[in-house]
Amino acid sequence: MPSLAGQPAQFVAMALYQFREGNRKDPQMTPMASKLTNAEMNELAAYFSGQKPAPPARKTAPDNAAAGKRLAERHHCVQCHGPALTGQQHIPRLAGQQYQYLKNQLRGFKAQTRADIDGNMTSAAQPLSEKDIETLADYLSGLGAR
Repeated sequence: MPSLAGQPAQFVAMALYQFREGNRKDPQMTPMASKLTNAEMNELAAYFSGQKPAPPARKTAPDNAAAGKRLAERHHCVQCHGPALTGQQHIPRLAGQQYQYLKNQLRGFKAQTRADIDGNMTSAAQPLSEKDIETLADYLSGLGAR
């Protein structure tokens, strides 16, 4: 499960909308979002964006700290997710996100099974190897949340 605390409100609302409309599918989220009104989605988004993220539960492996940073820069993660990878507008915070969640999302984008509004993440994930995905997930999950 992802950490929603401190995520940009627009991202949370958009994710809920995608689950409600069936563009994103998840056995837990799809049924929860299916009956939400737009106003309720916006209220939930405001609530979660106002919460302070917990400190990262994972410490990045020393080998992955520099390699993960290079991968994030080479694949332009910082361009969209921001210099500190804390997200902006409809783009989520990656810093301090759950390791397994990050791996699953990157794998989904690479396999083109994860919904992608504008295709940027699907394109960005294509050149990633499984090792790159694991390194990035380890690096990102260990970054201090804002």
